[in-house]
Amino acid sequence: MREPTRVKICGITNEEDAAAAIDAGADALGFNLYPGSKRCVHIEDVARWLPTLRGGAIRVAVMVNPTLDEVRRVQTVFDAIQLHGAESEALCAAAASTGRIWKAFPLTKELDGDAMALFEAEALVIDSAVPGAFGGTGKPNDLALAARLVAAYTARPIWLSGGLSPGNVAQALFRVHPYGVDVASGVEAPGNSRRKDASRMRAFIEAAKGAGA
Repeated sequence: MREPTRVKICGITNEEDAAAAIDAGADALGFNLYPGSKRCVHIEDVARWLPTLRGGAIRVAVMVNPTLDEVRRVQTVFDAIQLHGAESEALCAAAASTGRIWKAFPLTKELDGDAMALFEAEALVIDSAVPGAFGGTGKPNDLALAARLVAAYTARPIWLSGGLSPGNVAQALFRVHPYGVDVASGVEAPGNSRRKDASRMRAFIEAAKGAGA
């Protein structure tokens, strides 16, 4: 029997939703610090209550094209930093020398294991390729393309993101077999990108962990 799939609930904006995600069984929580995101939070606001969260879910800050100084400032608050832009290999290496780094890539036909291997990171995220956007679009990924990449590159854990929901995550896992899945819009409250729906989070996590077991 395989280990249950890890689940990251991304785009958390408030303490109530963070606690609900943990209660539902999330393995990681994502907090978007990118000002261009509709789910953006300010580190000063989150830092007030982040340390009080119970449970062992990894607290991940999502950043887009930050400076090294910005990364190191955030590393004092979060467990890991997910770099979700066009960061250089050198920045990833420097950031990884002082903390846990995840690197995200838009999934295209050109992306391969050799390209990902150039970046120093403990985990990788493959997300839908949407020009001008940095995740959280709700656009489904190309599962056939994702499956080939995950099968070919086994050096580091790969998280699958992009258009996942409680209704399709089991099929995505069956086809791709990633280490974990990352969801934002698929578990949001209807019409409100800044709030999560507790029942949708629970349904997503149950479907993901049930499919991966």
